[in-house]
Amino acid sequence: MSDTSKGSESMGSSRRSFLKTVGVAGVGIAAAPYFIGSARAESKRIMIRDPGGNWTQGFKETFFDPFFKETGIEVVGITSAAEPTAEIRSMVETGNYTWDIGGSMSLSSINQLAAAGLIEAHKLDDHPVIKTIPAQYRTPYAIGSDIYSTAIGYNTEKVKKVPNSWKEFWDAEQFPGRRGLRKYPFDSVEQALMADGVAPDAVYPCDLDRAFASLDKIRPEIAAWWTSGAQATQMFSSGEVDMMPTWASRILAARDAGAPVAISWNQHIWGVDVWAILKGTPKADLCRQFIAFACDAKRQAKLTEYVMNGPTQPEAFQYIPADRARDLATHPDNIKLGIGIDNDYWAENKSEALDQFNEWILG
Repeated sequence: MSDTSKGSESMGSSRRSFLKTVGVAGVGIAAAPYFIGSARAESKRIMIRDPGGNWTQGFKETFFDPFFKETGIEVVGITSAAEPTAEIRSMVETGNYTWDIGGSMSLSSINQLAAAGLIEAHKLDDHPVIKTIPAQYRTPYAIGSDIYSTAIGYNTEKVKKVPNSWKEFWDAEQFPGRRGLRKYPFDSVEQALMADGVAPDAVYPCDLDRAFASLDKIRPEIAAWWTSGAQATQMFSSGEVDMMPTWASRILAARDAGAPVAISWNQHIWGVDVWAILKGTPKADLCRQFIAFACDAKRQAKLTEYVMNGPTQPEAFQYIPADRARDLATHPDNIKLGIGIDNDYWAENKSEALDQFNEWILG
């Protein structure tokens, strides 16, 4: 699930000292970078949205348990469906919070919620840990926790001629094999445009008519459609497909489980997963403390042991084994081959694209 140059440009605004914005008196940032003292005066539990799967153990062992040990603040993960925007809207509007932080949510979803006044400004831009995260991975309402990517996965035993672009993936004659595709417009639209000859830096704004005309060409070759990451991993593991674009972490999960699969990184489409605080939660300051803690480079590196998404902290690569680092979206050799999702475009056009895609699928 859920980018750099185009995907999530930082919305620059005047920045103030974190100590002033959260009202932490007498605690210096350099001396106490995670604001331990301020949190102890408040309720010692926060709830965080957990995507499930490997994320559950990864969040617990990388963030939740160490945070409790260091601060005495308990963190509870609550699993949810992907991109639970309707749930968040309901929580904020009713004041009944199932969780205080949206964890590992795509920046495009958080941008939509922030525009609707449902996300709290994090006010962390001046924090020393947050300042080391590149500006394209954060906004005033969201801080990038990891980078996911959609790339072409392929069976190394069955695919003898590896597609190295979307144009080649679309070419079933020259690059034969059973294909899969995501049953959703995100990523599929961008892939279709590049397959039709649109340059990566000209994909946005998307020409939907051209995209669906391109999808018409590949449709007869699609043997299976995926709708969830777990399903995509299973399709590779079972051999149901020979090649398919899906989240790189899901391809790698199949590989690590023994499937003969690999990734073709050229023209991969990457996006930012973020931490975001729900508007109005009484635990906002505790949430800020947790986010700063979780964004530490060593902790981001630790998370890659469980979920193979790229870290947003460049320094994190100093703590990741080289063979694992090469499989991550933000590795220098990989990130330069991809395009970042334009979250502003999708925030404005998601409904139209989804309606058109659903009509196309039924047709």
